[in-house]
Amino acid sequence: MGADANKNCELLFEYLRGILYDSWIEQLEVGELSEPYRDLGKGLQYLQNAVNELVTYSTELSKGNLSVEFPKDYNFLCENLKNLHANLNHLTWQAQQVTKGDYSQHVAFLGEFSDAFNEMTRQLKDREEQLKEAAEKAERRAEMIEGYNELLVEMLSRRKEWLLVVDKDTSEIIYCNKRKQVGVMDGSFCATCKRRLSFQSELLKWNSHEQYKVWEMEGEADTYYRVTSFQMEWKERSSYVHVVVDITDEKRNARNLTSQSYQDPLTGIKNRLFFEEYMGIVLRDELEATLCYLQLDGLEYVNDTFGHHEGDEYIQKFVEIVKKNFRGGDTFTRIDGDEFCVILSGNMADLINRKLAEILKEFQEEVFMKYQRSFSYGVLEVKGKENKMTVEEILELADDVLYECRSKNRAKYPTIFSD
Repeated sequence: MGADANKNCELLFEYLRGILYDSWIEQLEVGELSEPYRDLGKGLQYLQNAVNELVTYSTELSKGNLSVEFPKDYNFLCENLKNLHANLNHLTWQAQQVTKGDYSQHVAFLGEFSDAFNEMTRQLKDREEQLKEAAEKAERRAEMIEGYNELLVEMLSRRKEWLLVVDKDTSEIIYCNKRKQVGVMDGSFCATCKRRLSFQSELLKWNSHEQYKVWEMEGEADTYYRVTSFQMEWKERSSYVHVVVDITDEKRNARNLTSQSYQDPLTGIKNRLFFEEYMGIVLRDELEATLCYLQLDGLEYVNDTFGHHEGDEYIQKFVEIVKKNFRGGDTFTRIDGDEFCVILSGNMADLINRKLAEILKEFQEEVFMKYQRSFSYGVLEVKGKENKMTVEEILELADDVLYECRSKNRAKYPTIFSD
């Protein structure tokens, strides 16, 4: 091979090396080649253009630029990239459709990526269906809660109870069934609540982890209320609901019933139940007391001879005389049909014995034509801390103490004694 041939081959080889390995190379000057080598030089120029176009094209695709123009049809080097470009364009369109909710898009031309894409669309479709179902359930629940709220409001607006709904976070009143102005809600108590519910601040301050609570509050002028408090969603707001019921009459009736349970219906004084409970307190607290044990003489005789109506009047007259001779603070009880007891604070047996003797004389000497009036009595002291007796033992001892007085009365007025 001559020197000219070597030069042409060396020039072409260097040009090819530059095409393959250099990032930039000057265009080959074909005119510098000998005639036999010029066609080969032109072929390398075509290769250089194709490679440059390939590099530019692939660079833009690697940046995600899918709007880059396709290479010329004659560039065989870019055929696979053009196919990939077309697939990416179609895949982009499919992804856009998925974002619009079209989960029917399916990819079958990108191998493992196709599997991943198809699995993604399937999961998105399942998730959307789950979200739709959850949203429908939430909507139905909200409608149901709203319906319950409206029903509750309608029911309670017709009742005497107060219904107060307080925002859990702001303590703002968001509903009150006593508010006169329909639709007006300024977050404070209405005039009716301010006038009747003196414990308003306690309601607003109630912030409990308890889901449900029933408590009683005392209002002004001896009024009482039962408050039922619980948490709930009220028109999409976390709230405390307070249902306030006026139980003043209930309390008064309970007090009356309690009072009646301790009261003897015929005489109006305390009964045996009260006596036993009161004496239980005296003994428990180790108090000193004086007991006057009284027995109305001849009650059975009066009932049998003159009738029970007359017997009732006999009892009432006896109670009247005893009551007027003792202090209002002394405890007077009827513990059986003809048995009574006066309980006084402190130990004063001698004084009370003299007092009862005067009362007995007054009762016996009162002018009365039908029968002789009389009662027997016995007095004993409860020694406070020194006392060791029970209530039953005290009554037994009192009966023994009374026996002496009763024996004297029986001897004096035998007609009225049946035993």
